[in-house]
Amino acid sequence: MKITRYLYIGLFFLLASGMTSCKKQLNVGDPNDPTLAVNATTESGIEQLAAGGVYLNGFYNGDGWLGNSYFSLPYGYSELMGDIVTSDVANQLVNQISLPDYVILDDGVTKLSNTATSRTVLRLGNTRAATGAGNNPFYYQWLNMYAMNSALNTVLATLPQIKFTGDSATKKATVQAWCHWWKGYAYASIGTLYYAGLKSDDVAGFTNNNFVSKDSMIIYSNAEFDQAATIINAITNTADYSSVLGSLIPAFCQVGNGGILTPTMWIHNINTMKARNILLNHLSPFVNSNPAATITGSSMTAMAASDWQNVLTLATAGIQKGDFVFTGRSAAVNYFFTASGGTVSALTTGLNTNKTFKVSERWIQDFKSNDKRLANNFTDTVIYLNQVGGFDFSCRWSLVSGGFDSANVITYGDNDVGAYELFIAGSYEENALMLAEANIRTGSIDPGLGFVDAIRTYQGAGVAPVSGTGLSLAGALQELVMERRAALALRGLSFYDSRRWGWTYDISKGGGFYGAVIYTATKQLNTHSTINYDFLDYWDVPADETALNPPGAGSAPVVNPN
Repeated sequence: MKITRYLYIGLFFLLASGMTSCKKQLNVGDPNDPTLAVNATTESGIEQLAAGGVYLNGFYNGDGWLGNSYFSLPYGYSELMGDIVTSDVANQLVNQISLPDYVILDDGVTKLSNTATSRTVLRLGNTRAATGAGNNPFYYQWLNMYAMNSALNTVLATLPQIKFTGDSATKKATVQAWCHWWKGYAYASIGTLYYAGLKSDDVAGFTNNNFVSKDSMIIYSNAEFDQAATIINAITNTADYSSVLGSLIPAFCQVGNGGILTPTMWIHNINTMKARNILLNHLSPFVNSNPAATITGSSMTAMAASDWQNVLTLATAGIQKGDFVFTGRSAAVNYFFTASGGTVSALTTGLNTNKTFKVSERWIQDFKSNDKRLANNFTDTVIYLNQVGGFDFSCRWSLVSGGFDSANVITYGDNDVGAYELFIAGSYEENALMLAEANIRTGSIDPGLGFVDAIRTYQGAGVAPVSGTGLSLAGALQELVMERRAALALRGLSFYDSRRWGWTYDISKGGGFYGAVIYTATKQLNTHSTINYDFLDYWDVPADETALNPPGAGSAPVVNPN
């Protein structure tokens, strides 16, 4: 696996030399001798390597892309294609991959068509030359997730030779659980976005050309999560466990919802991620307010009754209110992302005429008019008018840094250092909304809506409860859809939701988005337009991998035939 090896070596030396002011907690050994043999031979050395393998190899921007972390560009692609944000800048094609094939405005006649469709642009950019020019979106998530995986393989291979003080077995077990948890995260990230992937348990420098299907990658992800859970469940010395985990999680991330997870909390996080693996990789269409909608030509199978039951079981044992989860924060120095450019939120927060990402009108329409989250976070005093490729990026909204100080109401963006809380993996809100959707889809509509109400209360929305109001299945799903898009925005999940609900598929195959709010460059407000996105549902394996590491005999297809 060639590109993985090169990134890992590059970032390991970056890590060791302390470049870009990375946190000393993530720094490994002597900057004049950044070698594994010298630096990762002690308890502190292996902990630093394990932390750096995640926060630098996995999450730092190692290849000069838009923003400065994994959470600015790969997360950004999801929020762009999920139509939470839009963009008119050319960096890494962010102004093109989220363009729909066509839009029909409210009059039912005016049609804006796109001659350079998203799937065409993506595949034209999937070459090594395009990667070198910064124009291959397929490259980035693959790059960092396999760099993370490779680093953690090295930690696991090195761990048996490390001498720990105190309870050595517990400390080693904690590092092992850390590695398997993040390997599960990496495999999930690959299997949920790409049509095929590579299972790798070897250290940097290996070659593996046995590509497996996306579904196999999710199986491998769950296996890594299960291995982490088995290790965690066997830990009894919570003092030494907490000491090691506190060393692995940067201190500036142990704030708010982030902290040193108890073993029970970590198991809850694992269950939430396994529930996510099921939900995001199965179809559950809800197109044009139709719960019985069907999609043809999808790369996913439909959610079965057993799948919904598994989501219910896992999410019931998932993240609870008050649990610590894995979060990230910016820092003035020694950061792995900055307050100004490290997240989708950072690239959106501020006056819309000056920001890389613009608030989408389709995001705003998911808030009820009296939702305090809308009033606290957005202003429509400036109209941004622009048109790219025949499509409007015009919007009336800007995301306000820190909000308008409404008490107990969530803020979606804050430009002050350390203020914005990034959710790296699962959250209480995500877990509760999975319970909501699973309950609604299995006939327990009011209990499901109770979880929707709970999240609106938790985030300070201040809207009237919807449980107990006699909503139909379609009405309940509409509330669920609106709340997922409102509560979980900017967390890298939006495209996957739009995909499984069927919106991103071609209208001729049963997809599309209906009732869209569109504000045109001529200042015309459309409130019930139709959007035909027609996006690739899973991305092809990047050419940077397949050109250097051609698929071996028996490999799964690396190009999505759909």
